[in-house]
Amino acid sequence: MKTYNIGIIGAGFMGHVHAYCWSAIPFFYKDAGFRCVLKGVCTSRQVSADAARDELGFTKAYDDDDALIADPQIDLVDIATPNSLHQPEILAAYRVGKPVYCDKPLTGNVEQALELEKAIPEPSRLGQMTLQYRFYPATQRAQQMISSGDLGDVISFRFEYLHSGNVAEGKRMNWKDLRSYGAGVLYDLGSHAIDLLTWMTGTTLQEVFAHQKTLHSWRPSAADPTKLALQDTDDMTVIVATLSNGALGTIEVSKIATGAQDELRFEVHGTRGALRFNLMQPNYLDYFDATDPEMPLGGKSGFKCIHCLQRYDAPAGFPGPKFSIGWLRGHLHCLYSFVHAVHTGMAFEPSIARGIELEKWLAKVAESAASSQPVTVQPLTK
Repeated sequence: MKTYNIGIIGAGFMGHVHAYCWSAIPFFYKDAGFRCVLKGVCTSRQVSADAARDELGFTKAYDDDDALIADPQIDLVDIATPNSLHQPEILAAYRVGKPVYCDKPLTGNVEQALELEKAIPEPSRLGQMTLQYRFYPATQRAQQMISSGDLGDVISFRFEYLHSGNVAEGKRMNWKDLRSYGAGVLYDLGSHAIDLLTWMTGTTLQEVFAHQKTLHSWRPSAADPTKLALQDTDDMTVIVATLSNGALGTIEVSKIATGAQDELRFEVHGTRGALRFNLMQPNYLDYFDATDPEMPLGGKSGFKCIHCLQRYDAPAGFPGPKFSIGWLRGHLHCLYSFVHAVHTGMAFEPSIARGIELEKWLAKVAESAASSQPVTVQPLTK
């Protein structure tokens, strides 16, 4: 059986998520045809790298990402660092010919993404993005139904990804609040919402008109909570978007939605039907069929709850189709699809090229918000 030695750069929250998923593959995917071994982990300090190695079950610890990437014992490179660090790590992996699994967004800014596009002739073949919300049975079923015409022509949509973590004025700043790290809510949550919308509908963004809000410009510094630091990124972005098929709708991403937990939800309306989903109820996809009769007394009209749960295709057979799903399961299936593509030679999806495309779109949204004007979005030309 083929063995892939995994090297993860970054051992924070996402590094832990990815390490769990690599370790869980043999439990959830019977007869996958390969095995994955946690070989190396890298952080910015040797002491924290050693701690991550011992805690998570790696063999080696590094404080230099170039050393991990160059190590001949590492087969696949998993990038779970802050956004602004992704580009040099991707380029280093490209130079030694190692497939990359990269957290979103792809880079810290669109300039870095364009440099990658210029440096790498075929970015679609380099690796995969961590866009895990494509990888739930409910969202995959939604994409199938839209592409097969169950909704008819898509007319309108509402996509929201809501958190509440930045509501408290005294919350300490972290790297996701700082432009220098390529962060902010648009890039953190908006990358997911825009990817999911355009993937499900098979469209691109045509025009965006965006507004942004920062609730508390000054908050306790990450380095020293006794001092205040300037937050130079958004807490909330609202976008009116037109898709390439003419559909019109809204995208809202926020970390100041009081009461929200991890609320990714959408509605898609078509000429023949509609779909709706909420990540807080990830087992279900609601479907409205406009051809159902409304009479007598409502007939059979109304939204129908589709029981998606864990009804993945083989070899994803554990724990079974009837059992409730959770947040980590989307991450696991996204990561499995990456290593399965490596193992079989199939195309990566969503690829690094998709990450570049998303960066271009996010930059257009930021441009619109800065100018308070609608902006035409050019489709990816490569």
